[in-house]
Amino acid sequence: MSPEPPSAFAPFRYPAFRAIWIANLASNMGSMIQSVAAAWLMTELTESHLLIALVQAGATIPIMLLGIFAGAIADNFDRRRVMLAAQTGMLIVSAALTLTTYMDAITPLTLLFFTLAVGCGTALNGPAWQASVRLQVGPKDLPQAIALNTIAFNLARSVGPALGGILISIVGTAAAFGLNAMSYVALIVVLLRWHPETVPPRRTPMLTAIAAGIRFCTHSDPVRRVLIRGFAFGVGAAGFQALLPSLVRDRLHGTEIVYGLCLAAFGAGSIFAALWIGGARRRWGSDRVVTAASLIFAAAMLPVALTASLPALMIAAFVAGGAWVSTLTTLNVAMQLRSPEEILGRCLSIYQAVTFGAMALGAYTLGLVADLSSLPAAILGSAGWLLLSALVLRFVAPMPRRDEGRILP
Repeated sequence: MSPEPPSAFAPFRYPAFRAIWIANLASNMGSMIQSVAAAWLMTELTESHLLIALVQAGATIPIMLLGIFAGAIADNFDRRRVMLAAQTGMLIVSAALTLTTYMDAITPLTLLFFTLAVGCGTALNGPAWQASVRLQVGPKDLPQAIALNTIAFNLARSVGPALGGILISIVGTAAAFGLNAMSYVALIVVLLRWHPETVPPRRTPMLTAIAAGIRFCTHSDPVRRVLIRGFAFGVGAAGFQALLPSLVRDRLHGTEIVYGLCLAAFGAGSIFAALWIGGARRRWGSDRVVTAASLIFAAAMLPVALTASLPALMIAAFVAGGAWVSTLTTLNVAMQLRSPEEILGRCLSIYQAVTFGAMALGAYTLGLVADLSSLPAAILGSAGWLLLSALVLRFVAPMPRRDEGRILP
């Protein structure tokens, strides 16, 4: 008889994981509010679809450019301290954005600068945070812990955008930015109080460390295929979120509250999918999950491109959110289970650089298409890419089988 699979909520038995999860939820909530405020503020500052899409790209470009260095830092230094430095830096940048907006000194370029600066903090924090999950739970609970962290992010995505839209309409974008700055405090306090038992990392010269991570990822066939699938999905899936502010403003003639509700629907779909994706992955395998989710995301884009209806857009956002989290959670678990501990941060940073770099590329490209052609053409283009890449890569770069290349049991 096969052993009973671990409970989806088993990681909450670990006090460190529980405290970090709650604090991270608050921080994610603030980040979602700031994301909504920044995107909507850009629609008030400019008519350019490209500049509006670059708000989304600005949050992911630093992950692409700096992520590999951040992974080497996570493996060479205490990961808790790396996270503390990143969270403190993002608090300072968010406070500066709040002050600049309050003084009515914000411009499209300064808004993009602050977005990039917060993205740099996210790039530094990401590999250390993801790699630290192994310090918070036992090996058998790692997939469930990753899924619960995804739920926290998407729970914030569900509530944060709607709350952000309401805040913007009542008290303005500066207050929304200020609330995000305060949201970092809880996580900083929890990290200051958390002292995990760790083996001091063996310091490696930065370029040597980066080369070792790249060498492993390029020579490991299972990991290489995961990266290819992440890149393909990132390019196609980025368009919806990047162009959503333009869709709400130009096709629905909606307000910031409507934009927040659409993002909330996306987050609700993500939570719904995150609750059952572990069972689906065990039953059908990673390749079927990633392929099906990509096709579902592509199908959800059709009503977005072809209609100007709020109910249709919200339903499509819900479906797309489920497909989004199904794909990214499956890719993340596949990377974590196949990456050695000593280079885990670098492997995860390379995964982030590839996937989020693809999202930045997709957001820029589709924003350009929307400016040169139309919003429906850009959305249909993203759907076509997802459809074609999912069908081709299932044969060219299938996801690793259950036991293929696994480091952890």
